[in-house]
Amino acid sequence: MRKIFLLLLIILTVSGCGSEQPSNTARKLVIGIDDEYAPMGFRNEKGEIIGFDIDLAEETAKRMGVEFKFLPINWNSKEDELDSGRIDIIWNGLDITPERKERILYSKPYMDNRQILLVQKDNDQGIRSENDLEGKIVGTQAGSNSETYIDQNETLKKSFKEFKTYRNFRDAFSDLENGVVDVLIVDEIAGRFEMSKVPSKFDPIEVTIGPVTEIGIGFRKDDTALRDEVQTAFDSIIKDGTARKISEQWFQADLIKLHR
Repeated sequence: MRKIFLLLLIILTVSGCGSEQPSNTARKLVIGIDDEYAPMGFRNEKGEIIGFDIDLAEETAKRMGVEFKFLPINWNSKEDELDSGRIDIIWNGLDITPERKERILYSKPYMDNRQILLVQKDNDQGIRSENDLEGKIVGTQAGSNSETYIDQNETLKKSFKEFKTYRNFRDAFSDLENGVVDVLIVDEIAGRFEMSKVPSKFDPIEVTIGPVTEIGIGFRKDDTALRDEVQTAFDSIIKDGTARKISEQWFQADLIKLHR
C-alpha cells in the first residue's frame, strides 16, 4: 500500500506541474501625470483622463504588450513619487532640465517647449520683455520649468510685486481671469491650448522667458532597461507616422521632434 501511495503522489505532483497555464495578464506600469495639464494629460467632462501624451503613451503600451495605469500625482513632488516606486514613469509634458537630470533618467526628447507670458485680453500692460514684469504680480505652476527659471534669477524675482505658484494651471488661469495675478508664465503648449478654448479672455505676449526646453519621458535613474524598452516602442510610432497623426489631432500641426 505504501508503494502505491507514493506512486500516486508522484503522478499527482507531475500532472499538477504540467497543468500550470501561463498567465495572460499584461504587465502593468504606473504613469505619473498632472491630470489638470491640458492638452498633455487632463480630465474631460466625464472625468476620463485624456490628452496628447496620454494618446502617445497608450499607443506605446500597445506595442510593448503592457498596460499603462495613469496616476495623478502632485507635480511638485514628481521626483519623490518616482524614487518611492509609487510610479514607474513620468509622461506628461516633462521638461528636460539639468536639475531634473540629477534624479531622472530621460528618454530622447520628442518635443520642444518654451515659456511665454499670458495676460488678460487687451491688457498687455506695456510688457515687452521679462524686465517689464517689475512691480507685477506674476504666477506660474509649482514645480514647472518657469518656477525653476525664476527661482534661479533672484534679481528678476525680487522685482515682482509678488510671485505666486499654483498646484495646477486651472487655478492659475482662473486667478488671471479674475485679476488676482497680472501675468502668468506658462508652457506655450498649455497656454495656447487654454486660449483656444476661451480666445476672448487671454492674450499671449510673444516673449520667450528663459531657455527653450525639450520634453521627454522620465524614469528612475537605474531603470535603463525600462527606458530602452519604452524608447524602442515609442520610436516605432514616430517612424511610422502614428505620433505625427496624434500631434495633428491635438495641435493641428506636427510638433514631434524627429531623431535621425
